[in-house]
Amino acid sequence: MMKIEEEEVKIMDGVEVSIEGNMLRVKGPKGELARTFDINMVKEEDRIKISALNPRRKEVAKVKTVAAHIRNMMKGVKKGFTYKMKIVYVHFPINVKVEEGKVIIQNFLGERKPREAKIVGETKVTVKGDDVILEGINIEDVGQTAANIQQATKTKRKDPRKFIDGIYVYEKC
Repeated sequence: MMKIEEEEVKIMDGVEVSIEGNMLRVKGPKGELARTFDINMVKEEDRIKISALNPRRKEVAKVKTVAAHIRNMMKGVKKGFTYKMKIVYVHFPINVKVEEGKVIIQNFLGERKPREAKIVGETKVTVKGDDVILEGINIEDVGQTAANIQQATKTKRKDPRKFIDGIYVYEKC
């Protein structure tokens, strides 16, 4: 007896999807994303079917994970992703600026050497007052850029209840 694990993803309005072998391309008003998945995918009218034959536990998880990635790709090319981060300081005012694929954080805890965080992919970073706004169509790039910025302002060997200085995500949309 053959078991099949199958997941269906409905294609959003205004989004074009094409499958060439293992390559999935998603086109929308905000841009285009392409990604390779090593799993069976078939496009049927307004749905994408992802399936695995005789799945074990890991294959079942892979089917559901790929479905979530495809939904995120469609949402990204249609609406985009925005992360908002707040610059928090108690001791020394932090200066943040964007230069050539990097976020430069100056005067963090009074340090003379600026800290740097890498901007991943096509993520657009803007600084407005005490807010850092990250925008992009790829959720993984936007999320990793936010993680890089937050990690760059991590305080070591200090009491986190007293030294709350840093840059933190406060809204995801």
